[in-house]
Amino acid sequence: MYNTERNRKLDKKETGRKYEEKAAEFLQDNGYKILLCNYLCRHGEIDIIAKDNSYIVFIEVKYRKDCLFGSPLEAVNSVKRNHITKAALDYLVKTFGTEEIPCRFDVVTFNGSNASLIKDAFQAVL
Repeated sequence: MYNTERNRKLDKKETGRKYEEKAAEFLQDNGYKILLCNYLCRHGEIDIIAKDNSYIVFIEVKYRKDCLFGSPLEAVNSVKRNHITKAALDYLVKTFGTEEIPCRFDVVTFNGSNASLIKDAFQAVL
């Protein structure tokens, strides 16, 4: 059972990385400049950090094979938004020395193979 559970976790992680790569391509096709993928700090992980015009954009990528367990956007709950916000602040301070940089939080969802971009999907949660 341990190996089956471990394999399931590895498959889930591999699927996540695959869709993060697809999201990066999708974002570039929509004019974003990818700055960094998989930013990790003590507060959590940000899937993609990009630049869109004058904004630094923190992007969460969510995939669902179908909607049996809810939409991909529903998975970006208040706890997830809190972790993303704290990780974004960490990135801004480490990279620019300040939190006072124009930024926003977008979400790229995949429902099956259909990609959608939700700009300004949520506000910073502190």
